[in-house]
Amino acid sequence: MPPAWPVAALLVGYPIWWALGLGIFSFTIIAIPMAWGLVRRWPIRLPAGFGLWLLFLLWCVFSLSMITVDPPGTYGQFGMGRMISSGLRLVQYLSITILLLYIGNLTEKELPRLRLVRMLGIFFLTTVAGGLLGTYVPDFEFKAPLEYVLPAALANDSYVLNLVHPTAAQIEWFLGFRSPRPEAPFEWANAWGNNLSILLIWFVIGWWTYGGPGRRLSMGVFLSLAAIPVVYSLNRGLWAALGFAVLFGAIRMAMRGRVWALAGMSAILLVGTVFFISSPLKQIVDDRLANPHSDSGRAWNRNKTMEVAWGSPVLGYGGTRWAIGSQNSSVTGKTGGCPECGHPPLGADGQLWLVIISQGYVGAFFYLAFFLNALWRYRRDNTPIGSAGLLVLCLALFTMLIYDHLVTPLALYFVTLGLLWRNDQARRAARFGAALPPAPQHKAVS
Repeated sequence: MPPAWPVAALLVGYPIWWALGLGIFSFTIIAIPMAWGLVRRWPIRLPAGFGLWLLFLLWCVFSLSMITVDPPGTYGQFGMGRMISSGLRLVQYLSITILLLYIGNLTEKELPRLRLVRMLGIFFLTTVAGGLLGTYVPDFEFKAPLEYVLPAALANDSYVLNLVHPTAAQIEWFLGFRSPRPEAPFEWANAWGNNLSILLIWFVIGWWTYGGPGRRLSMGVFLSLAAIPVVYSLNRGLWAALGFAVLFGAIRMAMRGRVWALAGMSAILLVGTVFFISSPLKQIVDDRLANPHSDSGRAWNRNKTMEVAWGSPVLGYGGTRWAIGSQNSSVTGKTGGCPECGHPPLGADGQLWLVIISQGYVGAFFYLAFFLNALWRYRRDNTPIGSAGLLVLCLALFTMLIYDHLVTPLALYFVTLGLLWRNDQARRAARFGAALPPAPQHKAVS
């Protein structure tokens, strides 16, 4: 089989993994043939700054020494559930590390960068299709094949069921009426929004920058369709991420003197804004912004996470912990008089907070340093792939404050790192005359 098949099976075939109940486990499964492929290529190349990520992985291992500790202000007993969740996160980190190394060690002939960009574009289209399904058929669900073979104790667990049972949408009531939030083909509505913001960037690069008239025309149609679930998702994090992306693109074009491109983008935004204001969608956004719903709980959870993490600032606690009480109550759990009591575990309101509680402030330093190093190293890459990659990495730093990145979003960030790494290799080869494949030509490709 062609060497790039695991990447295609993962990105293009992700809806199949989801339908089988294996969506969140697909990265670990595919990492096995990828790891074997890397062994056969030994010695392999490593990206610049990879030592920082290795230090973070080592810290994930070291932090497991604290997994039995229950810090003050938390509750729960050490058991199999805590071991499984912490072990699963470590395996997921290792799996996406293998994904990065595999993409970076493929040649341009084995996996052209433009083909990889197009794979991400196809993933965007399936995400939009899942969003439309969740918007218009929110009650769609079915029993995945994996559910038939799971032991009853696992199959009936609410957390496990959410991972393996395909559903189209997450139903919310905080606006006073039934509001479906799309999540297919992922496990959570927030994961859908996070992934869409990443994949949209690569879709535009693949279909507009490297596309002919047919692709560009179809891109407009697909983006119009995508706007429907984006608005109905009630996902303020997604809205903020898209606004951030537009601002970033405008600044980059202004710095490079691309006045006409900036004017064209401004005109498109103006037309879109007029259409939005005059449509019923504006009321939906206004209602969502007027009902922040989870803001106080998120703020309390983050403050409590940082407070508890100071009990073990170097190693963290190897995973999340349940806090005693919440912003609504001094006790934990829903009651008849306080249906809003109860909350996610500490570290569940953003990747940064997850790393802080799990690997301590030292582990968080290594995690942040790895992404910041990549931004600095590739900052001068002004190719379309380079500009898109830098935007995605900036989004990674922005969304880690509001979204949990495990596992699909972090995998997409690492695919982006692989693209930037491959692009950098080609640019250096062209500069020094080495026998490496050239970068894609920046012209329309039908």
